Amino acid sequence: MRALRERRDELRSRITVGNEDAVARQHRLGKRTARERLELLLDEGSFVELDAFRRGAGGTGVHTDGVVAGSGTVDGRRVFVYAQDFTISGGSLGAAHAAKIHKVMDLALANGAPIVALNDSGGARIQEGVMALDGYGGIFRRQVEASGIIPQISVVLGPCAGGAAYSPALADFTFMVRDTAQMYLTGPDVVAAVSGERVTHAELGGADVHGSRSGVASFVHDDEESCLEDVRYLLSLLPSNNLEPPPAVEFDEDDGARPGLADLVPVEPNQPYDMRAVVAEVVDDGEFLEVHEGWAGNVLCALGRIGGEVVGLVGNQPLVLAGVLDTAASQKAARFVRFCDAFNIPLVTLVDVPGFLPGTEQEYGGAIRHGAKLLYAYCEASVPRVQVILRKAYGGAYIVMDSRSIGCDLSLAWPTNEIAVMGAEAAVNVVHRKELAAAADPTELRGALISRYTAELMHPYYAAERGLVDDVIDPAQTRTAIMRGLAMLRDKRRRTPPRKHGNVPL
Repeated sequence: MRALRERRDELRSRITVGNEDAVARQHRLGKRTARERLELLLDEGSFVELDAFRRGAGGTGVHTDGVVAGSGTVDGRRVFVYAQDFTISGGSLGAAHAAKIHKVMDLALANGAPIVALNDSGGARIQEGVMALDGYGGIFRRQVEASGIIPQISVVLGPCAGGAAYSPALADFTFMVRDTAQMYLTGPDVVAAVSGERVTHAELGGADVHGSRSGVASFVHDDEESCLEDVRYLLSLLPSNNLEPPPAVEFDEDDGARPGLADLVPVEPNQPYDMRAVVAEVVDDGEFLEVHEGWAGNVLCALGRIGGEVVGLVGNQPLVLAGVLDTAASQKAARFVRFCDAFNIPLVTLVDVPGFLPGTEQEYGGAIRHGAKLLYAYCEASVPRVQVILRKAYGGAYIVMDSRSIGCDLSLAWPTNEIAVMGAEAAVNVVHRKELAAAADPTELRGALISRYTAELMHPYYAAERGLVDDVIDPAQTRTAIMRGLAMLRDKRRRTPPRKHGNVPL
C-alpha cells in the first residue's frame, strides 16, 4: 500500500510546468503558462493530455518537452489542441516536441475535429540540428493535408520566429496578442546585419504589423483572455469538419423587416456609410465576427448568423477608399470565400463597388492577378450564394463581386442600384468625347447626355429586365429576402468535372 502511495506521489511530481522562476517570469511578461491558457480555452475539466511524460533526445530533458498536447471540448464540441510551454526550454521545438504535435494533428484529422495551436516558442532547438527542421516540416505537411477538411486555428501568444512562422500562415485563422506576440522569418539582429536597418521586434513582426499591413493575422487582441474568448466564439460558428454543416442555433424570428436599412445608405452614390451597420441589421441580434478588421478595410469579411444559420458575409466598405477593390482587398476576400466554400458556409455578398483602384502601383503590384483570385474563388464556390446590390456596381468589379454571370444563385438589388460598365459621367466623357469637344456649350451637353445615359442604361430595373437581377427589393426587406433565398438554396448540389485540382492564380 505504501509503495503504491509513493508511486502516486512520484506520478504527480513528474507532471511539471517548468521551474517557479520561469513561470514567474512568464507572468511578469503578461503571459500565461500553457496550462493556464488551455484552462481559458477549453470547457472546465474536459482536457485529456497526451504524452505528458515525453522527453527530448537521450531522456535528459524535462517531461512534456515544452509542449502540452491533447484534446478537450469547447461548448461541448470536441477540439484537439497543443500549447507550447515557454517555461520549458523556451518552448523550443525538437524531435520529441514535434512528434507530440504530429500525433495530436493526426488524431484531429482522423476524428474530424478542429485543431487549435497556441504558439509561444523560441524556435527550433538548435542543439538538435536538422531533426528540429524535420519536425517543422512534418507539421506543415499535416496542415496542408488537413486544409479544407478540418478548421485550423493558430494563436500566437509569444515569439514565433523563423520557419515556425509558416504554421500560422498555413492556418485558416490566426490570432495575435499585442505587446507579447511577434512573428517573423528573420529577427531584428539578422535584419540589421544584412541590411543595416534597425527595427524592434514589434516593428518587424508585432500583432499590429500583421493585423494591418501584412494581413497574416486574422484577429488582434489586447490580452490573452479576450483572445481565447474569441477563439471559442469562432469555433461556435464553424463545423467540426467539411462533411458537417455549420452549427445552427434556435432563433425566435420576427417578421424580418429592418426599416432602419432604408436610412443607413445614402441615395447619392458618392456619399460614404459604414457597411458594418448594414451587416448588423441583416444578421441575428446584430452580432458578427469580422475577419481581418484592420487589413484591407475597403472590403468587409465576417461570419454571423441569419435565422440561426451560419453565413459568410462579404461587402464593399464605402468608408475606406470608397469601397474600391485593390490587391489586398481581393486577396482578403478570396481567401475568405474559399474558406466558407470548403466548410459549407453559405455566402452573402453586399455590393457597393465603384471599380478597381487605378494606378501604376496597383498594376505593377499585380492587380489583375489578385483580382483573378477573387474571381476564381467565387466561380469555384459551390455553396449557396446570395448577392445584394445596394448602390454602385461598376465594370469588372461588378462581375467579380459574385454577379449572376459567375454563378451567383440569387441576385437581389435595392431600388438605388446602379449596374453599369462605369459611372454615367465617365461613360459620357468616353462615348461622346468628339461631340463634347465640338459643342458650343459642352457643360450643358454633358449634363443632358448624362441624364439620358442614366435613364436608358443605369435605371434600377435595367438588369432585372434582362434577368441579371432576380428581384428589386425594398431595403427594409433585405434580411427577409436573404433568409428566404438561403432556405430555397439549402439543398443545393453542384457536380464538377473530375480533376486533380484547379490552378488558382496565386
